[in-house]
Amino acid sequence: MKRVFLSIVLAGVVSAAFAQKSEVTAAKNDWGLFQLTSSSASTPLAKKLESLAKGLAHTDKAIADEKSKVMPEAWSYRALFASSAAILDSTSTANADANLKIAQEAIAEAKKLDTKGAEKDNINSAEINISNAIRNGGVIAYNKKDYKTAYAKFVAATVINPNDTAMYLNAGIAARLNEDYPNMITQFKKVISLNSPQSKDLYSEIISTTLAKQKDTTAALALIKEATAKFPENTDWIKTETQIYIDRGDAAKSEQMLVALATKEPNNANYQVLLGNIYFSQALKLQADRNKIDPKKVKEFNEVTGKMNALLDKSLPFYKKALEVDAKNQGALETLKTIYAFRNDTKNYEDIKKRLDALPKQ
Repeated sequence: MKRVFLSIVLAGVVSAAFAQKSEVTAAKNDWGLFQLTSSSASTPLAKKLESLAKGLAHTDKAIADEKSKVMPEAWSYRALFASSAAILDSTSTANADANLKIAQEAIAEAKKLDTKGAEKDNINSAEINISNAIRNGGVIAYNKKDYKTAYAKFVAATVINPNDTAMYLNAGIAARLNEDYPNMITQFKKVISLNSPQSKDLYSEIISTTLAKQKDTTAALALIKEATAKFPENTDWIKTETQIYIDRGDAAKSEQMLVALATKEPNNANYQVLLGNIYFSQALKLQADRNKIDPKKVKEFNEVTGKMNALLDKSLPFYKKALEVDAKNQGALETLKTIYAFRNDTKNYEDIKKRLDALPKQ
């Protein structure tokens, strides 16, 4: 009787082991079938997702058993099914995210068990699927104008691939549209750190946002210093910097900085224009103040006009110097035209106007 009993137990053990392996075999077969059918454009999405769910169900059973859950292929195929479903399921963010989680957990387990590297290719394919699924999820959320979710997805993509410049850029754009300016700046700075060809434009946007949205002139000045160190030829940032100092009531600092630059590069007409702008912009502010004065207050009106003219007198030599360096400098010509019109200086006004009209049309 003992022999009979022993034989029955052994038969049961063999049968159970076979059942465990059969779930993994079934998963492999389903994966092969899915690859054949999914390549056809005519196969409906629902049918593809159904096939993936069927294969995933086999791995559910395989990893639920103590013996088959230690088989690396049970986990690698689980990762393939779940990661593929995450890519394909564009209709449900929740389902896609759930499959992403399953795939990520399966990859971690497969790597731990696959000591011989037999499942290396499957694991690699699943990792690529996960990366693409996360990127796709970001695009889908972006198109739905769910910028918060899009930002999270794009950032998650950069965690997987830290050198993916496009995803940092996408994350920054999503943050900007969500009016999350600190994160916008963080992501754009990362793009810049990767030496993107868009770095110059991104610096300009960061500086503009820091001033316009965050009202932080100190941070803006630090950014301008950083940007000009990388792109010294960009005078727009220097113009912004001088305007910050002027707005702070520190025209002397602005002039000091520009004089040093003009001394270093005497043939740079733009520095001369910017020096002239220091005084011209102050004159414009006085003009705005003068427009508010009661016309009956003639003395007060004349005093402000006198101060305006004094500032314009200071600006004129710089604009003229700019034209000595670059006779076609449009910025200098435009401002001189404005000054001469204000002073009713018809002769000089007509001369400057002719020079402007002779410039090639943009």
